[in-house]
Amino acid sequence: MSEDDASGPAGAADGERIKVALVDDHAVVRRGLRTFLESYADFTIVGEASSGEEALRQLDRWLPDVLALDLLMPGGMDGIETARQARALSPHTQVVMLTSATDDERALAALRAGAIGYVRKDADPQTLLDVIRAAARGRTLLDASVAAALLQELTRPKARERPGDALTEREQEVLRQLARGHTNHEIAEALVVSDETVKTHVGNILSKLQLAHRTQAVIYALKRGLISLDEIEEP
Repeated sequence: MSEDDASGPAGAADGERIKVALVDDHAVVRRGLRTFLESYADFTIVGEASSGEEALRQLDRWLPDVLALDLLMPGGMDGIETARQARALSPHTQVVMLTSATDDERALAALRAGAIGYVRKDADPQTLLDVIRAAARGRTLLDASVAAALLQELTRPKARERPGDALTEREQEVLRQLARGHTNHEIAEALVVSDETVKTHVGNILSKLQLAHRTQAVIYALKRGLISLDEIEEP
């Protein structure tokens, strides 16, 4: 577990431009995304790549707040593996997955790989803006159609598990707040404790549940009924 996972993602500070890198094998898609995002004052595009391999090579030079990543790309590395490696190389960078199809298994795999947002390419443009802005602040936000597919996957019959068996009552409350997309500071204010106490709780939660990062905590909380999808769909 990295220090970033325990303390929460840095993201773009309020008032600063959100640095976005675009990864898609179609140049026309990248051009359209660049033109659209740069029409808003709070975004700046720091790089483009046509493959996951190219994006990973440039990541330490770009240092984006958000990597907007195509899920399905030709070649040896798809968006899921790119997301996993990008999060390992640059924990500061949040990943938003872009897709042309709703696939519940791939959506779940993308979140497990570290993606914090997931948007269909035919979604309302405002949805894309909301998801990227939320990601830059370390908040999970899902396209509603993707959330519906994810809910179907999460509600398939599984062996019965008791929610949060390994966690204390306070840790379960921190997990619920965390899964709703709240920052450590926001959780501390809600629970009337110090930021350092929340950081310790988050570290314990990830360690006890053997989770690599905060996005996986969202999946854990959803699967065990600690929160509902409605609680993470609003920015």
